Amino acid sequence: MPSYTLPRAIRTTRITRTHKIAAAVVASASCAAALAFTAAPGHAETTASHTPAAVTPVGSNGLPLDRADGGTKSQQTASSIAASLRVTAVAKQGHTAKEAADRSASRKAIAAPKTAPKRYANNLDGWIRQSLDIMRSKGIPGSYQGLHRNIMRESKGNPNAVNNWDINAINGVPSKGLLQVIQPTFNAYHVSGTPRKLTDPVANITAAANYAAHRYGSIDNVNSAY
Repeated sequence: MPSYTLPRAIRTTRITRTHKIAAAVVASASCAAALAFTAAPGHAETTASHTPAAVTPVGSNGLPLDRADGGTKSQQTASSIAASLRVTAVAKQGHTAKEAADRSASRKAIAAPKTAPKRYANNLDGWIRQSLDIMRSKGIPGSYQGLHRNIMRESKGNPNAVNNWDINAINGVPSKGLLQVIQPTFNAYHVSGTPRKLTDPVANITAAANYAAHRYGSIDNVNSAY
């Protein structure tokens, strides 16, 4: 069979088409390889895992050190923070202690109601008892029986009794009151906290008991004119 040679134009057309198909295949293969590389990052991760991580130096307090200043600034910052925390803690503790003290004082004020003043009867028994309370607070000795016995002998329990016949009366300074005290003696032995009136029952008893304590040791030791 005789050979037949294609015209030049036809040969060129076929070669060009073949080349195009080959190029398309190559391009497709390249894209697939690129997609496969992108979809499989294992190699990248493996590579990254072998890369040493940057190590940040830390100080003794556990805070990171500044490489530029050798940790000085970081340590100063940590010290400042610690100092501020200590000052805040101390201030808070003082405030808490003050609040506790205030609450304690308030509770005491509420729990301790004011005691009403002691009341005494306005009679011989009440005068003696009030005088005894004052005498105890001043350290003056004497008993209810000793006071009552001497009062009944001297005035019969009359706070306004006046002796107009004895030597004192003759001298112009009569004895007066429950325990028949003259004015000079009352002035010398008056007990603070009682009225400065000679015939006041409580003032008269307390001054007489004070005088008797200095002269006889106690009003209980007096059994006659004194």
